[in-house]
Amino acid sequence: MGSAASFALAGGVPSALGYADAPSPLRGRYLTHVSVVRVNQIEVTPTRSIGDDEAADNSPDHIRSRREAFERGCPDGKMTWAISWLALKDDRQQYKDARRLLASYHDRYGDEITFIPGGYFAPMYDTREHNQQTIHKALGLITQMVGDGYRPQSLVAGFMDAASQHYLATEEGIHVCQGQIWSQHGIDHGDGDGGICYPYYPSREHYLKPAQGKADFIDCVCLDGWTCDFLTARREGFTGGFNSRLGVGPIESVGNLGTGAGRREMMDTTAVHFDRGYTLNGFGWVTAIWETSIGHDADLTNWLQATKARWPDTQVLSEGEFGLKWREHTPNNTRLNYRFDQRGTGAPGSEKDLEIEWFMNQEFRLALLRNWKASTPYMVIDFTRYDLHAKEPVSLQREWSLVNVVNQKGTRPQDEPVRLGKLSAEDQHRIYARYPELRKLA
Repeated sequence: MGSAASFALAGGVPSALGYADAPSPLRGRYLTHVSVVRVNQIEVTPTRSIGDDEAADNSPDHIRSRREAFERGCPDGKMTWAISWLALKDDRQQYKDARRLLASYHDRYGDEITFIPGGYFAPMYDTREHNQQTIHKALGLITQMVGDGYRPQSLVAGFMDAASQHYLATEEGIHVCQGQIWSQHGIDHGDGDGGICYPYYPSREHYLKPAQGKADFIDCVCLDGWTCDFLTARREGFTGGFNSRLGVGPIESVGNLGTGAGRREMMDTTAVHFDRGYTLNGFGWVTAIWETSIGHDADLTNWLQATKARWPDTQVLSEGEFGLKWREHTPNNTRLNYRFDQRGTGAPGSEKDLEIEWFMNQEFRLALLRNWKASTPYMVIDFTRYDLHAKEPVSLQREWSLVNVVNQKGTRPQDEPVRLGKLSAEDQHRIYARYPELRKLA
């Protein structure tokens, strides 16, 4: 849309709103990489695991190979290591050596060493109270492991409920949590669609809902775990035979498409944020969590080298460092106004003739889809309101999404794509108040 760039004033904030006393918006291009060291594939609780024993693929040699690959790609960068409960507690020599190696990476490179509870799915498999107890114990073990009173600046969690993010901020002094996997639904062991893919402060009501004010504000920057192709991400699981998680992750890209096509998709997805997204938002951020056990070290080197060559100003930071930098510039959610505009890359599920536009702010998120080659009308495929009351599950279950008006996954009858003008008058008013240029698309 031609008016998109003209609206992106002061970091995507309408100047009429005025924020004279607020810090300047964050600028720049940022990349964060997390590597996971574990024993079992998915350690859902300290005493229960799902999947394969991966000890052989988490050896010191594998860890060393990953760090060397990262350094070849970005010699001055910092990365985050997320270590599981069993990997913290395992008495085998392999894991004793692995823990010493990770501690040395903090000393030598400034890498962040932190904990991953629940194998990405802590709230799906254990209570909030038990998870918080485990987090407290694990952080103590990491302090002992690294030494000198070390504390990580972030927690890597995959999914993390609002109460536990509040606990991190108020009890553990940690103000950054990789706490959601954006748009994941119908894959792995947890569903969590409905949130914002860039940093935000979560609400006390629901981890995917941006806090609406002081009363429900959690002072913990919630970060996405994987940057995905927006067109493939609109799908439910593997609908149509496509992988909805395709993007910068090597399993979905290189693993499924081969080296050439997979690496192209990784760079095309990165470009969505570092080219057009950078113009619209004033900053761009790309992130991914790679398990040490999966290998793909050469793909990590290639991605980092290609990214730095194309966008030399890219800062490669640890998870906590990036989150705290955003927090420095962003005291609350009032200025959130993320814009994304992507045409299909041509990869499976990312149709070249389609274009998707995302609008994400404190009040709602909105996605519009069209066939740009055929000049078809823009259709609403997602409209999620954040002003409405939201509630997280009380019992243990895999479904942790935030879904209301229209959802991009299309799993309900009301999720059928619709023209803007067919939304309720109240919803149209809410959208046009923020984005008046969208009236012409009704």
